[in-house]
Amino acid sequence: MHSFSFNTSSEIQFANGALKQASFERLGARVLLVTDNGLRKLGITESVEKTLGTRLVVFDAVEADPSLETLMAAVDFGHSELVTGVLGLGGGSSMDVAKLVALLLGSGQDLEAAWGVGNATGPRLPLMLVPTTSGTGSEVTPVAIITVGAEEKRGVSSPLILPDVAILDPELIVGLPPEITAATGVDAMVHAIEAYTSRNANNNPMSRMLAVQALDLLGANIETAVARGGDLEARGAMLMGSMLAGMAFANSPVAAVHALAYPIGGIFHVPHGLSNALILAQVMRFNAPKCAAEYAKLAPHVFPDIDAKQGVQAVCAEFIERLSNLSVRLGLPSRLRDVGIPEEACNKMAKDAMVQQRLLVNNPREVREEDALNIYRYAW
Repeated sequence: MHSFSFNTSSEIQFANGALKQASFERLGARVLLVTDNGLRKLGITESVEKTLGTRLVVFDAVEADPSLETLMAAVDFGHSELVTGVLGLGGGSSMDVAKLVALLLGSGQDLEAAWGVGNATGPRLPLMLVPTTSGTGSEVTPVAIITVGAEEKRGVSSPLILPDVAILDPELIVGLPPEITAATGVDAMVHAIEAYTSRNANNNPMSRMLAVQALDLLGANIETAVARGGDLEARGAMLMGSMLAGMAFANSPVAAVHALAYPIGGIFHVPHGLSNALILAQVMRFNAPKCAAEYAKLAPHVFPDIDAKQGVQAVCAEFIERLSNLSVRLGLPSRLRDVGIPEEACNKMAKDAMVQQRLLVNNPREVREEDALNIYRYAW
């Protein structure tokens, strides 16, 4: 067994109603809530605002695929309010912004020096994260992704931005629309699959164990959660599965699905989870010559009725085909053309995907620009 490191959030609280029961004392006397305006309008932040009262200031301008301008506006607002701690509540976008706000306010570090893996210096302000989707796992990952300029996505990856507390409350997920439930759920599956098959040197037994457990939960509950959004048991299972997948890929990093999804989101503003879903099957088909056995091991955890006796190659092929069909059953667009991406854009996306070498190096099979182009064309 090779050496590895494993990091995750230092405390996780999981319960129906966990947000209403939470204590925010560790965030200090002046708390910055980072969220989006839609959640405030839905009343999701109401309990926090009532609990913290005048101790709370709110930045609710986070958008999907948050921009550098939004991040720096949140940092400036936090500076002006002399905040002592940060509470991120929302999807991956809000949590990613909250992570970097806590880092930049606490350390004063220049963001340009923090981009990349292991470049953040800290310290950061106290940080709590509360997910309102069941897909990103950002509440337990040391990664934050920001859109720089019109199209480029950059990341900060460091254990320093793991939160002090992650609060998982299934009641917050009940109102999530079916299409978002589906896309974020498939996103969580991608995290687990890529973590399990990652060629990163830190791929480890704990990550693989967590990835398998995540797929058990996600596979058994995603269709129920999409069809019956009020099913609290299914919602809780999806939230737990997302978190476990997040723990897995936080330590055994993702690969080509994410690398090829970023240009789809960056150029055409397709939500991240859907971007992953659109490209998943084609990347897996490309990878199959190198990791068919690993895909075959994962298959029964998503689809328990797959006949494992038919052989590795057959199980692998059926697994990929059934994942593709699952997206269709969940009501997600299945082709790049279905989300308005023109075929001629495949060339630019392939070129842009090559920028994501920090992810591509983890892929089971080397991805060259011509390979990325073919994957996009098949997905179109």
